[in-house]
Amino acid sequence: MNNVKVLLKTFLVSMAIFLSSVLKAQITEDDYLVANDYSFGEGWTFSGSSGYKMKISGLIQPSMDIKYFQDSIMQPVTSRQRLRRLRLRINGEYEPAKIQYRIQVDLGGVPEIDNSQSTRLLHAYLTYKINRRHKLIIGQKVNPVNSREMTMNSGTLQLVDRSRLTSAFNTIFEYGLFSESTFRLSSRNYIRALTSVTSGDGDVPMQNDLGGLKYGFRIDYLPNGLFTRYGQFRQADLVRERIPKLVFGIRGSFNQGISSRRGRAQGDIIYLDKDFLPSLPNYWQIGTDFLFKFQGLSVLGEFVSSDASVPENINYRVRNDGSTSSSFLIDGNQNIESYVKNRMMIGNGYNVQAGYILKNGISLDLRYCYLQAPEYSFLNNPTFYSRPEAISIGLSKYFSRWYGFKMQSSVTRFSVDGANSMNGEPLTKPEWLVQFITSVLI
Repeated sequence: MNNVKVLLKTFLVSMAIFLSSVLKAQITEDDYLVANDYSFGEGWTFSGSSGYKMKISGLIQPSMDIKYFQDSIMQPVTSRQRLRRLRLRINGEYEPAKIQYRIQVDLGGVPEIDNSQSTRLLHAYLTYKINRRHKLIIGQKVNPVNSREMTMNSGTLQLVDRSRLTSAFNTIFEYGLFSESTFRLSSRNYIRALTSVTSGDGDVPMQNDLGGLKYGFRIDYLPNGLFTRYGQFRQADLVRERIPKLVFGIRGSFNQGISSRRGRAQGDIIYLDKDFLPSLPNYWQIGTDFLFKFQGLSVLGEFVSSDASVPENINYRVRNDGSTSSSFLIDGNQNIESYVKNRMMIGNGYNVQAGYILKNGISLDLRYCYLQAPEYSFLNNPTFYSRPEAISIGLSKYFSRWYGFKMQSSVTRFSVDGANSMNGEPLTKPEWLVQFITSVLI
């Protein structure tokens, strides 16, 4: 399988070099770019005389979180102020060659997932438009087989942050080969089919590959036409859809041999067979979701179920310091399968949220999220999870016609079920989180 991954990477790099050389060859030395359009919240658009276009946009989001533990004595209130996101994005298109690209970096030092890099590459991919309805994409991007909320732009979120379902089960950015196809069944009926074959390790791996590839698919059905202004990938209904718009989707993925909790990274959790060779569990997800918008009302619903299979030939685990151990104790008994699953994001979850934006730009939003863990799952971890239910109320103010400038606040109540505070104190009463964020899209 490692040979297959090497071949996939070689193919992707070769295709990227080929497409970039075609693009360079097609644009002449006499070509030039002219700034011909700017829309607050949508970025600057430049165009060239040979059919080349480029858009530059950015996102700034300072935020503050206040967490309250009702029954904590040591530290009942904690707060954090940070620059949640500071992003720069460059999109380009050369129509004669049917090529598009996107490069996006986060300069804020606080990425979507745990990572020590202060400057992080998010998107870096090339798109070849086979025709109007079919695209082939290579590189690193948000995997469309994630939950629907994860495929939505960070600057357009309905509440301050994404749901617990998204943080628990999604991999976010992945490196690989993607395809997108749109089929028109009638005047308003559409089906979108998306597939992916990725490394299964999250971002571009910077070390020796472990495990196999990840295979995924998503099928979306739109019974009443496409959304206005990319509304399928934005949460609040700022355009106030004139007719009801609905998309219903199903998705699934299979990750062969992962070395992390859900396939976001590589090498975090490693198991070995009797010959000290890697022997890793397989991990899969299935899910369904929908998005509805009409005249300022938006409703999002998501469900996901995940599980794993553990190889029978696992003999050792690798500790954080690089040493190995043959101990897989669960409740005092040696149980390899349960021990492995207890370190993975296994279980079910659903998220439902709704919001209504008034014509004066004020939005009222509600969210209910529930995570259900089996007996052995990292969702039972007392410090970071063991909070099965989250109820959020949000209030937002949009100061521009689109997403250019907005201020948001939310209050979330977490139920606790064997949870601890960050200081290790057992919690019996609900945990509260108050969040504020300001978002500027340029």
